[in-house]
Amino acid sequence: MEKGWFYLHRLICGAVLLFLIAPILVIVPLSFNSVPFFSYPMPGLSLRWYQEFFLTGRWQGALHNSIFVAVSVTLLSTILGTLAALGLSRPNFPCRTAVMSILISPIVVPVVITAVGVYFFYADVGLLNTYAALILAHTTLATPFVVITVTATLTGFDHSLTRAAAGLGAPPLTVFFKITLPLILPGLISGALFAFGTSFDEVVVALFVSSAEQRTLPRVMFSGIREEISPTITAAATVLFLFSITMLTTVELLRRRSEHLRGIRNV
Repeated sequence: MEKGWFYLHRLICGAVLLFLIAPILVIVPLSFNSVPFFSYPMPGLSLRWYQEFFLTGRWQGALHNSIFVAVSVTLLSTILGTLAALGLSRPNFPCRTAVMSILISPIVVPVVITAVGVYFFYADVGLLNTYAALILAHTTLATPFVVITVTATLTGFDHSLTRAAAGLGAPPLTVFFKITLPLILPGLISGALFAFGTSFDEVVVALFVSSAEQRTLPRVMFSGIREEISPTITAAATVLFLFSITMLTTVELLRRRSEHLRGIRNV
């Protein structure tokens, strides 16, 4: 009986996952369609939409903008999130719960509310329609992911290691790079990947604070769906889907490595 419930649970979980991922999987074959409209069964196979995605200026310009903004956001959010997590991990940090709630609030608040607030604030300070506006807004959305992952890595962190290093005369920077950073590196990289994905995939804030010069890939895809249904969108969606799978696989490998290092440290 117990074995039957075990397999039934696995079957139900598999069915739910298939239900959630099926709409995405349907898009992948359509990206190889030879005709300029969505149809099943497909009359033929072609790579013309991938050629348009990788070779035309409109899509490549948007891709370059997305990569530039995402890399900048990753650097900023990783630095800010790591510093915040290190501070929150200290035993004597005051009002830890309240500060943590404020830091992760961009995840809880609907993104359209954040976008409207950012729009009016940047309009007052003259930052609208600039790369700086887009990078700072995306950093606000991405930093909580770094805070959460690095804080989770710091759970159970033995602060006696840093105190011992400081007692032996090591300066704070040496303590961080030689002791703290190697131990939190898996969580830091995981947070950086989540930050990159958050910025690379974001479209609502980009619609509010960016102009045509700062068009990102999700914004071009959104405009393409509204203005014209181009199969190139399916090619772009497939590329983003493969990128997401790669990112999640990397995060899972880093999580296992972090658990392995934590087990060694506890021994």
